[in-house]
Amino acid sequence: MHKLLSLTLILALAVIVFAQGRSGSVSQQQFDVIIRDGTVYDGTGRAPVKADLGLKGERIAAVGNLSNATAPTIVDAKGLAVAPGFINMLSHSETSWFVDSRSLSELLQGVTTQIFGESSMGPLNDEMKKRRRESQGDLKYEIEWTTLAEYLNHLEKRGISQNVASFIGAPTIREYVIGLEDKQPTPAQLDQMRELVRREMEAGALGITTALIYPPAFFAKTEELIELCKVAAKYKGKYTTHMRSEGAQLIEAVQETIRISREAGLPAEIYHLKASGEANWPKMDQVIKMIEDARKKGVKITADMYTYPAGGTGLDASLPPWVFDGGRDAAYKRLQDPAMRQKIAEAVRTPSNDWENLYLLAGSPERIVLASFRNDSLKPLIGKTLGEVAKMRGKDPIETIMDLLLEDRSRIGTIYFMMSEDNLRKQIRQPWVSFGSDAASIATEGVFLKSAAHPRAYGNFARLLGRYVRDEKLISLTEAVRRLTSLPATNLGLKHRGLLQSGMFADVVIFDPQTIADRATFQNPHQYSVGVRDVFVNGRQVLKNGEHTGAKPGRALWGPGKVGGN
Repeated sequence: MHKLLSLTLILALAVIVFAQGRSGSVSQQQFDVIIRDGTVYDGTGRAPVKADLGLKGERIAAVGNLSNATAPTIVDAKGLAVAPGFINMLSHSETSWFVDSRSLSELLQGVTTQIFGESSMGPLNDEMKKRRRESQGDLKYEIEWTTLAEYLNHLEKRGISQNVASFIGAPTIREYVIGLEDKQPTPAQLDQMRELVRREMEAGALGITTALIYPPAFFAKTEELIELCKVAAKYKGKYTTHMRSEGAQLIEAVQETIRISREAGLPAEIYHLKASGEANWPKMDQVIKMIEDARKKGVKITADMYTYPAGGTGLDASLPPWVFDGGRDAAYKRLQDPAMRQKIAEAVRTPSNDWENLYLLAGSPERIVLASFRNDSLKPLIGKTLGEVAKMRGKDPIETIMDLLLEDRSRIGTIYFMMSEDNLRKQIRQPWVSFGSDAASIATEGVFLKSAAHPRAYGNFARLLGRYVRDEKLISLTEAVRRLTSLPATNLGLKHRGLLQSGMFADVVIFDPQTIADRATFQNPHQYSVGVRDVFVNGRQVLKNGEHTGAKPGRALWGPGKVGGN
């Protein structure tokens, strides 16, 4: 009798245990990593909740009360924010990753995915490869790829700390087919350009991107861009643009962007939204209204921005684009011709709607700061204003620009103070604005110290969360996380990214909302941000207690048009 009762009890207990297992009881769950007791901002824009995250392999397996679950790695996140990894909508780490693939300047801000744009690292022909090898400065690397997809796979095989995806550059396509001259494509050349776009879209490019103030992109007419974008649209691609003007022709540039989106039938993204030059600052209200009106009419248009009042580009952007018709060698010949120099100087001094004159938009040579040179003999000028260097040399500032470009044989990295803090705040408040550094991921050591840097490389995302969210309360932390995560992931069509939900890839950042802040300044840019403690990329911990773990689980991410899927 006692044996029968014992057997019955054992069977009953077995049924209970089996039932618990079938119901998914947390007592039966095992994970690779459990992040406990954090305040979870899931990326949707919903209010945060106290919860645990269970990671298994490269995915999030559970979000909730996992107090009875087990894992070999337990991360205590009590008192900290737990969010999806941040997405940098405009990164320029295309070559810096060859020198240092840790990406510390961005990792220490919680960035887990970098998006490349404005130009692209492929497709390249032999002449393009030769030009890129010859133009290398402090960052040296071998060009071991031809197509954009090959480049992204090459990065992944080398090992990178974060995920990466890329648009195909319309100027890259133009250079491949037409060269660097100010020419319009023949019908046959346009067909060849379309075919190159098709190949890269099928290989996983996110869409078409361009930077229309710079040659050779400047030489492309709107109709050419529409034709290339029509091909990208067939693969659910997007159009992203450094617009033809952010200054005197800002309104017209937004109109062109909306037109391209509408006529090509694809979403558009405005890179680093801004109004450059004090006379143009009042235009931002109209720009915001134009975008909102277009969105109400069904045009899918969004924007991104960086959180600083200065832009960063080449000193050569102070010269009219026609100087570079035919490429840099042709430009240097023009800069050596006294008559041509006089013509160039007159063009720079004269306000015009024909091109984006950054020299005039800055307002003064004292608001133009020299940040990087290729020539070691010129590096002592780093950190000085153009006005200071002109006085040192006893030359006119515009003559000094031409002299420096001839001496350095490079773009010369330059910071232009052109924007309004009030406009930055207006832009941050817009629910369709995400964020991009417009800079490379770098480090406070090695070859990177040979140049200055724009502080956005070290602080763009931390500055948003510290200064504008916590201190100024422009938007809520919940909304800021949405704009750093699910908004860009959705805009880009990145699958299973941007949210803390079961089944999503485990890109996770753990940070302290009370201490996160940028430390880099224009005077002392090489300083890491603070406040981000831990970062996971594809389920592996890359940052632990603020230190890189050595793991490099980043991967190439592909657009929705990739043949064969992702």
